[in-house]
Amino acid sequence: MLISVYKSTKKADTYLFIEKRDDFSPVPKLLLETFGRPKFVMIVPLTKRDLSMADKHKVMAKIREQGFYLQMPPPVVDMLKEFKQNQNKN
Repeated sequence: MLISVYKSTKKADTYLFIEKRDDFSPVPKLLLETFGRPKFVMIVPLTKRDLSMADKHKVMAKIREQGFYLQMPPPVVDMLKEFKQNQNKN
């Protein structure tokens, strides 16, 4: 499966994966408004390549089910909070 990857112009580290380049018809309009103007990044052959931040099988399943996959950035870790919690345990 070939997929097209787009980067958000409004949300840092947020990517949209679709099956056909420049065909955003499966993507809800509200999501596109929040995402901003999609900036084309690359075409990826998912059957031959792994993704760095998402499971390729999950991505393919979501694209087949809903026509797109939205990759959000990982949550920010509050290291000070974790440190304090670990100190309280000792």
